[in-house]
Amino acid sequence: MTLSVYLSGEIHTDWREQIIAACEGLDVVFDSPVTDHAASDDCGVAIMGAEDNKFWHDHKGAKLNAIRTRRGVEMADVVVVRFGEKYKQWNAAFDAGYASALGKSIIVVSQPEHQHALKEVHAAALAVTDEPKAVAQMLRYVLTAQLP
Repeated sequence: MTLSVYLSGEIHTDWREQIIAACEGLDVVFDSPVTDHAASDDCGVAIMGAEDNKFWHDHKGAKLNAIRTRRGVEMADVVVVRFGEKYKQWNAAFDAGYASALGKSIIVVSQPEHQHALKEVHAAALAVTDEPKAVAQMLRYVLTAQLP
């Protein structure tokens, strides 16, 4: 069985690469949002034209990025949502809510100190961890029924 996994959330660390590398040999297909921060922020104005007002600049980019994000979440069997240590990823919370509304299986990666702030997101998830390595172990278990 091929498992489609969408890796949503924080883009400032290599957590995606860690999961992908640890899943080598598994029948898993990964997708994610655009992780080039500048490209993600500026895609709308780069393609549809400049905006003087930052709201409209961001609005164009958010809508264009939403085409990729919606498709990724909709096509996924599992949505992994990572909340990083430094930044508040409101977009990740939105992705988790969207995935929950679609009935997707959600795995959340977050720090213990954010437990209270993310309690509703954690409640919607089927698994919560603070380590990308554990996500790979979860996916391996789901696909092979083998424990680490």
